[in-house]
Amino acid sequence: MSELSTRQDAILELARQSGRVAVDDLAARFEVSPQTIRKDLNDLCERRLLARMHGGAMLSSGVENVAYAARRALAREEKRRIAERCASLIPDGTSLFINIGTTTEEVARALVDRQNLLVVTNNIHVVSILLPSPGVEVVVAGGPVRRADGGIVGESTVDLVSEFKLDFAVIGASALDEDGSLLDFDYREVRVARAILGNARRAILVADASKFERSAPVRIGHVRQLHAFVTDRPPPERFVAACAVAGTRLEVAEDPNESRFDGNESPEA
Repeated sequence: MSELSTRQDAILELARQSGRVAVDDLAARFEVSPQTIRKDLNDLCERRLLARMHGGAMLSSGVENVAYAARRALAREEKRRIAERCASLIPDGTSLFINIGTTTEEVARALVDRQNLLVVTNNIHVVSILLPSPGVEVVVAGGPVRRADGGIVGESTVDLVSEFKLDFAVIGASALDEDGSLLDFDYREVRVARAILGNARRAILVADASKFERSAPVRIGHVRQLHAFVTDRPPPERFVAACAVAGTRLEVAEDPNESRFDGNESPEA
């Protein structure tokens, strides 16, 4: 296979920095037609360096996760809307787990002004976000801290999570399958997520729609274990059907400038 062009190298570097690239933005940046950019993206996707998504492409997942800084930049506004909708489902005076993830961190930001919350987390970024909040008590799950993303995983983390029975769990996932499976990359992190699911009365998954365009090798669980799924765009029909069968509430925090999702949302339990 031929070497990448100078423009393709630049596109790949932009994707590494932000997690994804958009056709229209690239066309304007390089002063070429959208058709030319689509050809570049197709070539990069054929080489498995990028993966196509609506309106552009994102870093190919393979069996590795996208770098933390890129994940944080990816779908930033979508994650903010998801977090606000998720926070609206969590009343003051309750307790919750928040696990590792850039979207779950946004949920923590949406909870900073709340009152009488107990938060147990294995994410040091969540600790930093909530520590200044006088109305929130934070408990940190013990274990080794991953430098890459501030996640805490290990046997001691699972043990501490298992000591609690909390009202809610807010979890993320690296990928979602249309059959309703929740997927991730790191088995140690998945073991903690499973413990969190098993020790919460109601579990809420927060994930933007790009997670349907990715794959990951380790199964966290299934939508049937969730009380609610909060996302930013209507999911694929098979996933919506899986939520309906499971009785899982589907919350779509769409851009107010776009049409509202009018699918089959489950009534609030």
